Amino acid sequence: MRKSKSAAILAEMGTGKTLISIGIAGYLYLQKEINKLLIVAPLSITKVWEEEFQKFADFDYQLEVLEGPTKEKSETLRNLFGTKLQVAVVNYESCWRMEKEIALWKPDMIICDESSKIKNPQAKQSKALHRLGKISKHNMILTGTPVTNNPLDFFSQYKFLDESIFGGSYYSFRARYAIMGGYGNYQVVGYKNLPELTEKAHSIAFRITKKEALDLPEQVDVTRYVELEPMARAIYNQVERDSYAELSQGEVVVRNVLTKLLRLSQITGGYIKDEFSEIEEQVSSAKLNALEEIIEECLDADKKVVVFARFISEIDAITKMLKHYGIKYSLIRGDVKDRASEVEKFQNDKDVKVFVGQLQTTGMGLTLTASDTAVFYSLSYNFADYEQAKARIHRIGQKNNCTYIHLIAKKTIDEKVMEALSKKKNIADLVVDNWKSLFEKEN
Repeated sequence: MRKSKSAAILAEMGTGKTLISIGIAGYLYLQKEINKLLIVAPLSITKVWEEEFQKFADFDYQLEVLEGPTKEKSETLRNLFGTKLQVAVVNYESCWRMEKEIALWKPDMIICDESSKIKNPQAKQSKALHRLGKISKHNMILTGTPVTNNPLDFFSQYKFLDESIFGGSYYSFRARYAIMGGYGNYQVVGYKNLPELTEKAHSIAFRITKKEALDLPEQVDVTRYVELEPMARAIYNQVERDSYAELSQGEVVVRNVLTKLLRLSQITGGYIKDEFSEIEEQVSSAKLNALEEIIEECLDADKKVVVFARFISEIDAITKMLKHYGIKYSLIRGDVKDRASEVEKFQNDKDVKVFVGQLQTTGMGLTLTASDTAVFYSLSYNFADYEQAKARIHRIGQKNNCTYIHLIAKKTIDEKVMEALSKKKNIADLVVDNWKSLFEKEN
């Protein structure tokens, strides 16, 4: 290992890269090396950092997730100061737009989570972080897949970390490690000097895989929080208030409560149905955007992924997104007859990367062990459905530890459902005991 102000934590999903980085940041803070920490992450992960700091940080800190309009984010950043470790968490898109404000804030340390987001040296977010990386005293990248397309992916990420490793010129780097050919000699047709490239990359890297992390549990549950857009939040709050008022005025019947909760769940998934025309209107893309990022992470790691969703409107939106990006998938929902062939494609066709399944129809009997990662886009109120869905990838034939990612809209029924399922309860049972507890607002 060479001495450097920076480090690459090349850890696969679920192996603790967030915990490692919080520990390193805490140590540097206690050694009075840093006072301001900037964390740049995909949008769907920014809230995760808030939760992880609460669980693991055993030192004084103040953390703000930069949200809202740019002006509001900038104001939050300017007001972030004090003797505690000051932590600002921002998504990649906002980071390059706020480069001047961040430079004025002068972070002592910058962490790029899922750093493959800056693998393209020409991208605006990459260039911004290259410049910001020169301001900070310590830099870190977190990723399980530093190389997603070819070995040249190292350059931009390491330019942010420590320019002395591979230099500052992409063209010099490419000339050293790539064999050019094709029309005009502009196409990469092969690679050279790869042992040297690997040695330099690992000179400041710490690599950990799931197989190496023998103390990991067989199943890891991960929550990714999403924020409903302002309009979607307003619609959700109004429906919640109306539902509570209506239920409070009459005799409470379990079926009626579940119907109201069902409507709230549909909104968190992005859709609301007109009561008269039965036409569904899309009101949010928060979960869909988060799912895009997760699928990108999995494909970058050359992993297949299973996605479970409860509602047909959600499944239609997911498959439309996959088609848009040219990602091949298998699909099982109520109207799919030949389910065996859909499973066979996912299990055996290397080009079929995603399995999309409706919770109610894929809960039992299917083997989806080609993937060790499942995403719950939405959740059923039935604990048995949930457990059966999890067992699709965690069964005989699975060679890896399994990761379950839950997309949860903050301050919505999603949190109530997740809490009930974690306690192995059905929502219907809670309705009998205390239906009011399922609604955020009780007035």
